Amino acid sequence: MRTGSEPRTARSPLRMRFWLSLWGILWTGFGTVAFVITDRPGWATACGALLLITLIDMVVIIRHIRQGPHWQPGKDVPPYQPPDDRP
Repeated sequence: MRTGSEPRTARSPLRMRFWLSLWGILWTGFGTVAFVITDRPGWATACGALLLITLIDMVVIIRHIRQGPHWQPGKDVPPYQPPDDRP
Protein backbone atom coordinates (compact mmCIF):
# COMPACT_ATOMS: atom_id res chain seq x y z
CA MET A 1 0.00 0.00 0.00
CA ARG A 2 1.35 3.42 -0.94
CA THR A 3 0.94 6.17 1.63
CA GLY A 4 2.66 9.02 -0.19
CA SER A 5 5.36 9.28 2.48
CA GLU A 6 7.78 6.75 0.97
CA PRO A 7 10.72 9.15 0.50
CA ARG A 8 10.61 10.09 4.18
CA THR A 9 10.18 6.54 5.44
CA ALA A 10 12.33 4.69 2.89
CA ARG A 11 14.96 2.32 4.25
CA SER A 12 18.45 1.86 2.95
CA PRO A 13 19.61 -1.76 2.75
CA LEU A 14 22.76 -1.01 4.73
CA ARG A 15 23.77 -4.59 5.40
CA MET A 16 23.55 -5.45 1.71
CA ARG A 17 25.54 -2.31 0.85
CA PHE A 18 28.13 -3.32 3.46
CA TRP A 19 28.70 -6.75 1.91
CA LEU A 20 28.76 -5.36 -1.63
CA SER A 21 31.30 -2.75 -0.56
CA LEU A 22 33.43 -5.42 1.06
CA TRP A 23 33.27 -7.43 -2.17
CA GLY A 24 34.26 -4.31 -4.12
CA ILE A 25 37.17 -3.61 -1.78
CA LEU A 26 38.48 -7.14 -2.26
CA TRP A 27 38.26 -7.00 -6.06
CA THR A 28 39.61 -3.48 -6.50
CA GLY A 29 42.45 -4.25 -4.08
CA PHE A 30 43.26 -7.41 -6.03
CA GLY A 31 43.05 -5.50 -9.32
CA THR A 32 45.33 -2.73 -8.09
CA VAL A 33 47.97 -5.18 -6.93
CA ALA A 34 47.68 -7.29 -10.10
CA PHE A 35 48.07 -4.28 -12.39
CA VAL A 36 51.02 -2.94 -10.41
CA ILE A 37 52.74 -6.33 -10.68
CA THR A 38 52.09 -6.53 -14.44
CA ASP A 39 53.35 -2.94 -14.91
CA ARG A 40 50.07 -1.40 -16.09
CA PRO A 41 50.07 1.98 -14.30
CA GLY A 42 46.90 3.32 -15.95
CA TRP A 43 44.79 0.37 -14.93
CA ALA A 44 46.40 0.30 -11.48
CA THR A 45 45.48 3.97 -11.02
CA ALA A 46 41.90 3.32 -12.13
CA CYS A 47 41.55 0.38 -9.74
CA GLY A 48 43.17 2.41 -6.96
CA ALA A 49 40.66 5.23 -7.50
CA LEU A 50 37.79 2.74 -7.35
CA LEU A 51 39.31 1.26 -4.21
CA LEU A 52 39.37 4.71 -2.60
CA ILE A 53 35.74 5.37 -3.55
CA THR A 54 34.68 1.97 -2.21
CA LEU A 55 36.54 2.55 1.06
CA ILE A 56 34.83 5.92 1.52
CA ASP A 57 31.46 4.28 0.86
CA MET A 58 32.28 1.59 3.43
CA VAL A 59 33.10 4.24 6.05
CA VAL A 60 29.77 5.99 5.39
CA ILE A 61 27.86 2.70 5.59
CA ILE A 62 29.50 1.71 8.87
CA ARG A 63 28.80 5.17 10.29
CA HIS A 64 25.11 4.89 9.36
CA ILE A 65 24.84 1.39 10.82
CA ARG A 66 26.40 2.57 14.09
CA GLN A 67 24.01 5.53 14.30
CA GLY A 68 21.28 3.04 15.02
CA PRO A 69 17.54 3.18 14.37
CA HIS A 70 17.65 6.66 12.89
CA TRP A 71 19.25 5.15 9.82
CA GLN A 72 18.35 1.49 10.17
CA PRO A 73 15.05 0.89 11.96
CA GLY A 74 14.43 -2.48 13.50
CA LYS A 75 12.21 -5.18 12.06
CA ASP A 76 9.34 -4.09 14.31
CA VAL A 77 9.22 -0.64 12.68
CA PRO A 78 7.15 -0.72 9.48
CA PRO A 79 8.59 1.04 6.42
CA TYR A 80 5.45 3.17 6.16
CA GLN A 81 2.91 4.77 8.40
CA PRO A 82 0.30 2.12 9.20
CA PRO A 83 -3.04 2.82 7.51
CA ASP A 84 -6.03 3.81 9.56
CA ASP A 85 -8.38 0.90 10.18
CA ARG A 86 -11.44 3.06 9.79
CA PRO A 87 -14.25 1.72 7.62
